[in-house]
Amino acid sequence: MNVTFRQLRVFTEVARGGSMARAAEALHLTPPAVSMQVKELESQVGLPLFDRQGRSVVLSTAGEYFLVHARRLLATLKEADDAMARLKRVERGRLTIGLVSTAKYFVPHLLARFQHEHPALEVRLEVAANREQLVRRLEGGELDLAVMGRPPRELATRSEAFATHPLVFVAAPDHALLALPHAPPALLAPHPYIAREPGSGTRAAAERFFAEHRVQPQVAMELASNETIKQAAIAGLGYAFMSLHTAQLELRAGLLKLLDIEGTPVRRTWNVVHLGNRVLSPAAEAFRYFLIEHGDAFLRQQASGLLAAGPG
Repeated sequence: MNVTFRQLRVFTEVARGGSMARAAEALHLTPPAVSMQVKELESQVGLPLFDRQGRSVVLSTAGEYFLVHARRLLATLKEADDAMARLKRVERGRLTIGLVSTAKYFVPHLLARFQHEHPALEVRLEVAANREQLVRRLEGGELDLAVMGRPPRELATRSEAFATHPLVFVAAPDHALLALPHAPPALLAPHPYIAREPGSGTRAAAERFFAEHRVQPQVAMELASNETIKQAAIAGLGYAFMSLHTAQLELRAGLLKLLDIEGTPVRRTWNVVHLGNRVLSPAAEAFRYFLIEHGDAFLRQQASGLLAAGPG
């Protein structure tokens, strides 16, 4: 049905007042305009919604059923309107956002845009050493929102995906695997691998990839910092598996290269998470909405050309 909310409002007002004339007065319309809206709605529904009794009208059986749904739709629209109004009035407040370390490469940029729209907000960013630490802070109520790749299953949370999160293999420009286009994952096994520490979301994603392709990586070292891992890879100490967002500066500068490995990039999602039983403050609700609305387009623009250019 191609029904409009204007038609639903007219219909519910006529049902409430039992008269086209009274509905017209309440809605500041003319009686013919009200009658036309009702006729158009009945045409869309395919059934008479009112029984006419002189100047009065009463709901038909179909009208009684339709009124229930019309009221629900209008109530949902009212909730959406109220939510948008709250977001528009976000002027003051405090917002604490927790991040896994990989997200620190893009969340501050999005936050800067958000604060430009809401300059009076006090915002605090907390970068956790790894995913497990972030989950503990979220569980302890220390954070309004958390940005992470894999939402925690051990907590009752509300999680919403807002952007694509590509994970890739990178290595120094002289790495041997760069000469092999679309190499099978098995060829990674003999080469030194620089791994993230246990508890990291990136470490978990890498382990899933290796398990799915039955690869036993040769772990040369485990490091807890993306920056240290990149420097180790640049120095030729091994290849690494990391978020494309993390390595984009080094890739653009030619300090690191993408390895063309079958099954990559591994595409995950970035999620904004909060405790399910926690009512978000207007500031937190506004930033959550901002991430969902703008996050994916920003990250696609930020990483534009890196995957299209391919390895080497």
